[in-house]
Amino acid sequence: MGMPVRIDDELYEQAKSEAAAEHRTIAGQIEFWAKVGRAALDNPDLPVSFIAESLISMAEPRDSAIPFVTRKRRA
Repeated sequence: MGMPVRIDDELYEQAKSEAAAEHRTIAGQIEFWAKVGRAALDNPDLPVSFIAESLISMAEPRDSAIPFVTRKRRA
């Protein structure tokens, strides 16, 4: 269930621009930023880019994922 929230016009315009580039809704973009921010505060030793990329990868459907296969070492 969504809740209406008042935000600054400048933040809205930034979210609108990023949402279009990332193929998200404006609300989805702000929600993503909030998740990244919360995870960054909880894990100050991790780079924000790592956190963002991890959240994106965790949101991808598992059935379309490519399994990781290690290379065999040569004898």
